[in-house]
Order: sequence, then C-alpha cells, then structure tokens
Amino acid sequence: MTIDELRKNGLILFEAVVGSRAYGLATASSDTDIRGVFYLPLEYYLGGQYIAQVANASNDEVFYELGRFVELLSKSNPTVLELLASPADCIVYQDLIMEQFKMQDFITREAAMTFAQYAMVQVRKAKGLNKKINNPMDRERKSLLDFCFIIAGHGSLPLRDWLSERQWKQENCGLAKIEHAKGMYSLYYDQTQILGYKGVVTSLESNEVSLSSIPKGQTLGAYLFVNHEAYSSYCKAYNEYFSWVSERNEARFEGTMNHGQGYDAKNMMHTIRLLQQAKEIVSKSELQILRPNREELLRIKDGDYSYDELFVWSHKLFEEVEELCLQSLLPVTPDQDKLRQQLVGIRKQLYQIKR
Repeated sequence: MTIDELRKNGLILFEAVVGSRAYGLATASSDTDIRGVFYLPLEYYLGGQYIAQVANASNDEVFYELGRFVELLSKSNPTVLELLASPADCIVYQDLIMEQFKMQDFITREAAMTFAQYAMVQVRKAKGLNKKINNPMDRERKSLLDFCFIIAGHGSLPLRDWLSERQWKQENCGLAKIEHAKGMYSLYYDQTQILGYKGVVTSLESNEVSLSSIPKGQTLGAYLFVNHEAYSSYCKAYNEYFSWVSERNEARFEGTMNHGQGYDAKNMMHTIRLLQQAKEIVSKSELQILRPNREELLRIKDGDYSYDELFVWSHKLFEEVEELCLQSLLPVTPDQDKLRQQLVGIRKQLYQIKR
C-alpha cells in the first residue's frame, strides 16, 4: 500500500501540511512535510492485513491508519495532536467524518506533559550532539590491546609501552588466567615461539584475550590487567559516533558547525517551541500550532543563544509546566471510552455496517 494508492482509492480521511510551515517557522530551505489519516479497505481490515502507517521514501509524507491515529490520540501523542490541531490554511483535505474528533477533548494535563517530556528528550539529544561535536573520535578503531595494562609497583603501564621498551611482540606472549581475580592474567613470553603461545589477542579485532597452555617451570614475565568494562564502553561509543556520522544530515550539521555553538540549534528551537506549547495547553487550554514568536525561535535556530542558556531556559519552562499541571483543573487524560466509541462508530460508517 502506497500513498498514491491511498489517494487513488479514496482512502484518505485527513491530510495537512505540518512542521515548520504550519508553525510559521519555514525558511527558504525548509521542506514541506505532510501528515494525514487513512482507513483500510474492508477486506484488508477483516483479512488480517492491517497496515498501521504508510509513508514515502523520505518520510516527508506519513499517513496513519484510523485505528493507529486513535491509539496515538489516546496517548496524547504530540505528533497526532498537532495534526488534529492543524490551522485551517494548512489542511489539504478533511472528510466530514473527521469532524467528530474535537481538539478540546484532548486538552489534558497528560497532553501538556507529553509535549514537555518530548521536549526534554530533545535537550538530551542536543547535549549528546554537543558531546559528539566537541569530542570527535578517531576513525582508527582502538583494539583490546589499548585497554591492557601491566602491573608495575604501585601503579600500571600500558601493555603496548611495556612491550615496546623490551622490543617484545604481543604475538609471543602467553596468558594464564588468575583465579578469583577478574581481568587479571599471568603473562609469559617466548622469544623462540617454540612453546606455541597464542599471544595476548589472536587479532586486533578480538574482543577477548587469548589463553595459552603454559608449561611448568616457565618464568613469569608480569601480571596483566584487562579493563574489559572500559573497552566495552569505548566500542559502544565508537559505534554510536560513527553511526551518527554516517546518518547525519550534512546540510543541518554544516549549519550547526557554522553558528559555532556546538549544538543542533534546530533541535533546540523545537525544544523551546514544544515547551511553550505545553505551557499554553495547561494555562490557556489550547494547542496553538502557528507560533507567535517566530523571530525569537529563528534566533535560536541561528545559534544566537549558547547551549547553556537554552539548557537553563528549557528546564525553567519544564518546571513551570509541571507546577501548572499540579494546579490545573483540566482532565488528566482523554476520555478513553468516548474515543473507543467514536472509533467504532466511524468504522461502521465507513464500512456501512448497520448494527
């Protein structure tokens, strides 16, 4: 099922332009994002061929099946709440059946908090990006050998340095595990390679050290400690960093680097927007999509504020939303029974079921 097929078969119930164009924050480089609602043909629905969502390749256009749309509404999902609250000039098409969903039924304390909590996730993402930008990782991946240390007196030496001082090769080392001492090994060395030691690691891609059979009477070279926890953390950080590098939007990243603040300014603009919307939900009982403070938000996007300033600002707004929710008389959550009945009624209309 494609979006073109949805259009061709008249299955679309609601379609609107969302995102920056709906917020009034679009610039010359802004994309046009479309969101909407559709319903499945009866044979799909009854035949177990349920499709919850249909999107184009770039995810610029996403349509939710009616049941999925209602499920997300029941959870006060910010994306579908914004879709339902679309300004009139952003609505491309609306079937009369969709008028049964009234935005006021979803103005709840839960809605305010989901917007606020989603915003704080963006703060953490921005902080993570800040860390990636200011602490880039070398493309050359470290090996487990870089996390091996020789016990020396009251301290330790990196294994690589210790071997280099002796002009020894890690391939000629033999390790024996020390019982009841996690990460500790006895290290032996065979210059002749006659004893068949397996080395500290079999290859630079190894995630574990190699153990060798040590004949009796061999001279102990040193005690070796392997910091497996540090190696594991490094591998995770390395994979996350270069996954981010491969997947990042280069134009957006270039903008981040150009403003010199070291964070994703567009991300933080939306953080403040979400928090301001959350505050409006609980204080004004409305979800306002078109933003009245375009210039202020675009200054954030342009990097006019430091990350620390935005961090403090966002936490202050979040605390205000929490406090307002404690005092609010708004419903806690949407009326779940009413929502289920609406879904059943709409499906009966769509499928012309009389009972």
